Amino acid sequence: MIKDILVHIPTERPMRPVINGAVSLAAGFNAHLDAVSVGYVATSTAYVMEGGAAVAAVFEMERERAVERAETVLTVFETEARHAGISHSCHPVGAIPADAIDMVGAMARLHDFSVVLQPDADQGSFDSDLPQEILFQAGGPVLFLPHIFRGTFKTRRIGIAWDGSRVAARAVRDAMPFLSRAEEIVIMTVNEPTPAPGAASADQLARHLARLGLDARIVSLSASRADIQPTILSLAADESLDLLVMGGYGHSRLQERVLGGVTRAMLHTMTVPTLMSH
Repeated sequence: MIKDILVHIPTERPMRPVINGAVSLAAGFNAHLDAVSVGYVATSTAYVMEGGAAVAAVFEMERERAVERAETVLTVFETEARHAGISHSCHPVGAIPADAIDMVGAMARLHDFSVVLQPDADQGSFDSDLPQEILFQAGGPVLFLPHIFRGTFKTRRIGIAWDGSRVAARAVRDAMPFLSRAEEIVIMTVNEPTPAPGAASADQLARHLARLGLDARIVSLSASRADIQPTILSLAADESLDLLVMGGYGHSRLQERVLGGVTRAMLHTMTVPTLMSH
């Protein structure tokens, strides 16, 4: 059940894809939608001076300006939310990036679902870093909307990128509110080995879904490791998918978040809304 959704609305990148997608998602589930937007205070501002009151005054002035930027973005969101008649609230934040990551990550843990914009690897923006951090910190599903996304969010045709792993299984469970509404479900496997007895194969996933009253068909493909991500996206286009469900691979290393190769490539080149769970 999805009744409480968090959406991160960027201040430094296009806002329309996540506003339109999140508002239509909340309307479809009759859910409450919390919108958070972060105006970033440059890290150097907090450390450029030493001297107590002077430092505090400079930082507070920059923080107030950052909050104003966030409030401006949220004004657009609130107009759309009111027009859609959904329950909603706004949370403008002004903070240095590290503090913003902690704050938004904590908020995400108390929501059923988080909606974010696809990161942009070519743009040096904190708004591109935050979605990835939410994936690591939320403890729940994160819906990434491509920056080319337009219109309303739909879930008629859903693809599951399945490899039998723990994170893939977590993503399937997290996607059940969508899968239960889908008209068609496609289980997508790439280079699936001949399963051993008891292995979490695509066939077994299909049988599991059937027990839940969900029909799914399997499409199995082969690809080199470098071509796995484009193969998945090509199939998603061929199948006219509205949503892709997949595990979000990655780990922490010396305070650095490291995404798996396919996950990183998918985030940078996605063409269809993608639900990920870590």
